[in-house]
Amino acid sequence: MTAVIEAHGLGRRYRGRWALTECTLSIPPGRVVGLVGPNGAGKSTLLNLACGRLRPTVGTIRVLGHRPGDGAGQLARVGFVAQDTPVYTGLSVADHLRFGARMNPAWDHRAAHRRIEQLGLDPRQKAGRLSGGQRAQLALTLAAAKQPELLLLDEPVAALDPLARRSFLHGLTEFAGEREGRTVVLSSHVITDLERVCDYLLLVSGGRVRLAGPCEELIAGHHRITGPRRAAAALPEGLSVVRESHTGQRSSFVVRADAPLPGGDWHAERPGLEDLVLAYLARDPHDHTPQDDIPQAHTPQDGEERR
Repeated sequence: MTAVIEAHGLGRRYRGRWALTECTLSIPPGRVVGLVGPNGAGKSTLLNLACGRLRPTVGTIRVLGHRPGDGAGQLARVGFVAQDTPVYTGLSVADHLRFGARMNPAWDHRAAHRRIEQLGLDPRQKAGRLSGGQRAQLALTLAAAKQPELLLLDEPVAALDPLARRSFLHGLTEFAGEREGRTVVLSSHVITDLERVCDYLLLVSGGRVRLAGPCEELIAGHHRITGPRRAAAALPEGLSVVRESHTGQRSSFVVRADAPLPGGDWHAERPGLEDLVLAYLARDPHDHTPQDDIPQAHTPQDGEERR
């Protein structure tokens, strides 16, 4: 199985500051990936590297088996909506659809017009007169209608109200399920949205990948344990502490368990996805945990060529 996005030692530097560093990951096909992390974590940089808008400072990245942005054929296989959901303010909605049809050989005319009709957008309306949420929906329609194998979305729901956000996420799951092997990477701060649609998690903090893998597997590999107050050093070997908190009489730890959980006066439960994400985000962003120690899904490469 060839990874949709594969990176090795990937890094990007801006004027002496590393926005992304030592990034190694392998995302399998057919997943809806939730990309999470605080502002400035490197999420947008990673997406821009994956679509070919940026080049790495160090390391390598392959998308659908090729260098990102390497020719018209590769560009046609990847859809991308940037954080500012760019549209042409002087063009009408219909103009955007005609432009998309000319630029994309696999353009789905019916799907594009059906979505515009469902959204209640007037084809004659200039994009510059649309609301921020409507412009975001138009940009998303253009990206989806090109029928990409990989769709990259950088904070696409940020400008949408709750009802429009729910509608978009529903459409996103439909898009992902229309073709076997189609992959979506969705960057968002709203973890509850990601829980609704994503089955794979990629967490970036401090310019590094902190957590990666199928959501169910990641949750199954972590526990929250609580008991009488004690230091983390008192925990049994084989428990990797992600986050700890203490009150006057009690201690609570979110741990990755590679050994049996402690018994006795300890109580253990599975964390939810949001709790797990927040536990990792609460860690020191300068905690340079080796990537070999980060839980990640393994994807066989079948001798895939590397750049």
